Amino acid sequence: MRQPPSPRLGPATLAIHGQQQKDAFGSPHMPIYDTTTFAYPDTAALLEVTEGRRRAPLYSRYGHNPTLYALEETLAALEDAEAAWAFSSGMAAISTLFLSHGQRGIACLGEVYGGTLSLLEQQLPELGIDTHFLLEGHDPDALEDLLKAGVKLVYLETPTNPTLRLIDIAAVAEQVHRHGALVAVDSTFATPVNQRPLALGADIVVHSATKYLGGHSDLTAGAAMGSAKLLDPLWRWRQNLGSALSPQMASLLSRSLCTLPLRMQHHNASAQAIAEALREHPAIVWVLYPGLDSHPGHTLAQRQMSGFGGMLTLEIAGGRDAAASVADRLVLFALAPSLGGVESLITQPCTTSHADLSAEERARRGITDGMLRLSIGLEDSEDLLDDLHRALGKLETDRCFPSSSAVPS
Repeated sequence: MRQPPSPRLGPATLAIHGQQQKDAFGSPHMPIYDTTTFAYPDTAALLEVTEGRRRAPLYSRYGHNPTLYALEETLAALEDAEAAWAFSSGMAAISTLFLSHGQRGIACLGEVYGGTLSLLEQQLPELGIDTHFLLEGHDPDALEDLLKAGVKLVYLETPTNPTLRLIDIAAVAEQVHRHGALVAVDSTFATPVNQRPLALGADIVVHSATKYLGGHSDLTAGAAMGSAKLLDPLWRWRQNLGSALSPQMASLLSRSLCTLPLRMQHHNASAQAIAEALREHPAIVWVLYPGLDSHPGHTLAQRQMSGFGGMLTLEIAGGRDAAASVADRLVLFALAPSLGGVESLITQPCTTSHADLSAEERARRGITDGMLRLSIGLEDSEDLLDDLHRALGKLETDRCFPSSSAVPS
């Protein structure tokens, strides 16, 4: 179990040197150990590991693998956490979190990823786990009632998907901790480079590492970070559900983390430039990006985040068909789900991530039919803007739309 360095090193240094596991042959990075099981010279040595007196490779399905250990040490270092577990996907990490700490009820604040929403609304109640939703985010009075009723896990995303709303992590943690409950934050959109929930008072942070942590659209993984005491229950669930990350994916993710801080600098800068350039476009009703002063959570973003991320959301005038036509005409932006890769992606939430929700439910959650979610990649921002202007310009020749800078609250 790794102890966070003191004083804290910078994120670029941690991304490269956070790994404490060293290869026996001097490789600067832990190689892939495909090994299923690891042999010991005698029973006494084996018992040291099985009885928890020494951490060492044993059985890869349990996560007892050198390649996985090295990755988890880097993940923990980036979040300044005592421990980290790597999972086969982001949903594996989230579901394991809920099974471990949600038995006495879960309060979900604000909008969340569609898979998380489905798990909370459908599967967990089938297991007798009570789930509650506060769609407006941190409503202190409503949350207070749930905490008094015995809810012991409060879960949130910030920024949210796809509406990019922000929730004050420190304020939530202060209220929740008065009741002896836990706060878990999905920080996938922000990454440890732009936001560190544990430092703001959260107890556990989870990531879909498939996104920015992986960064190349070539791996599927998840992660949970926090104190050893709070993460220990997750390990047993991970062991018995068989959801530990494979050594191959762990190696790919370790490689990707080395460039995460550099990649995020470019994502942040390009998304900011594109958001600023598009917010006065006549075919766009509004642009949502935490780095814009028009964003309703901009002041909180300045306090809570060190960078505003690579995600932005547009509302296209003309609704569903107009938004689809813009997406269809783009060349550099691939029309595909997921996010956080080196390539730019665009998706229309009403046809992808939130297609399973009724139109009424999407409207209740602020997800409009004319909404487009952009994942800004590492291409030159000028080229991405040219691509967007071409697609939007064709829309302007078809119809005349009033300009508006109004942003939803």
